[in-house]
Amino acid sequence: MTGFLDALRADAQHLQADFAAICATGGRLQGTPSMDRATALVRNALLGIGAGTLATPETAYHGWTGGAVAIAIRGEAEPVPCASLVGSVATPAAGVELEVIDLGRGSPADIAAAGERVRGRAVLLRHEYAFSPDTIHRRVKLRAAAEAGAAAVVMVQPIPGVGPVAGGANSCPIPGFGVGVEGAARLLAAGRARFHLQSRHHPATATQLVLDIPGRGPERVVLSAHLDGHRLAESAIDNGSGVAALLSLARAAAGFVASMPRGLTVSVFSAEEWSLSGSRAWLAALPAAEVARMAMNLNLDSIVGSPRLTALTSGYPALGGFAREAAAEAGHELAIHLPISVSSDHANFAAHGVPSMRLLAGFNEPDSRVARLLTAADTRDLVPPEELGRATEAAGAILWRALSAPDAEMAALRRDAPDLTAAMSVLAPLPG
Repeated sequence: MTGFLDALRADAQHLQADFAAICATGGRLQGTPSMDRATALVRNALLGIGAGTLATPETAYHGWTGGAVAIAIRGEAEPVPCASLVGSVATPAAGVELEVIDLGRGSPADIAAAGERVRGRAVLLRHEYAFSPDTIHRRVKLRAAAEAGAAAVVMVQPIPGVGPVAGGANSCPIPGFGVGVEGAARLLAAGRARFHLQSRHHPATATQLVLDIPGRGPERVVLSAHLDGHRLAESAIDNGSGVAALLSLARAAAGFVASMPRGLTVSVFSAEEWSLSGSRAWLAALPAAEVARMAMNLNLDSIVGSPRLTALTSGYPALGGFAREAAAEAGHELAIHLPISVSSDHANFAAHGVPSMRLLAGFNEPDSRVARLLTAADTRDLVPPEELGRATEAAGAILWRALSAPDAEMAALRRDAPDLTAAMSVLAPLPG
């Protein structure tokens, strides 16, 4: 591993340059020029590695184009700063005036307790830190509010001074907005507001970038990260960090893979923020034998924002110890969270029977910088260079072990594989 880690450390300047260049393309909302620029940038970077074969498959997803979005309070000159939830349905063209009620956390129990007060109103629900064991996902709250008869949902980002939150609407059939805590206070003080959101749903395709570098045997380790994000900022933590690290790891590994027991597939996915659609569709289109040759998936998503890293190991019991021991060999501590987290592309691999983990910073740390995800604060300024470097090196130690471990050790990772059918049912169906 020493030679590989030396190559990885020597790539530090290139790692930081890639991170800055990815962030400079913008928020990378799928289907926008920002995402197109980023895809071209990363495609050229993968070609520049000079190893393997690059494929660019197109996958279908439920396209959405957002237009003007506004929340206005009668008698107030300044609108309430807001964002539309990605994939949200539109309001009537002239907007709609609604009474506003606060449902606190907005759990299904909170919504049920409000009873008929919900019907026909705009309901305020709290945006929660996404990476804690007891988090109630936004999709659960939106579904409960819509089923209770709400006319609109407003997700409230709770950190003062940060502003509105974005995020996905998750097929919610009523208009969805995001506001900051200050905007929520204004809405509650007024009691009513006019909501306006333009959007259009349409068929669309997304480009996946897949670089395959053969090893000695037929198996592959899949190194993945998603490129798409949200337009409020630079999507730096989520997930410029993961893509920059992936490129650095691929460059450092390229000269070693041919002599390794298994090859490396480097996958940069798009449409991840759209119910994990890109990787889901790509995996679904692969022959079963090709998926069976995947020895492991190491998914890099939001690997900075805290110096503490956690491996989310998708319910595969042996994977945590494997990853922790690998990181320790390079001097890095790694926490383990075993239950499946349907929060990034690793979940799709796990559901196909591939031992899969997501490397994540800030797990169960709601006061970390990771809390700025999906807001205008998710910029490169949040990321110290040394933190990105350490996270990339920790990922590299895990990747090297997966590439070099004996076949029996890798096969053992599949033992007691979980049944993830119920867990994956929360995702929106793919087109067709």
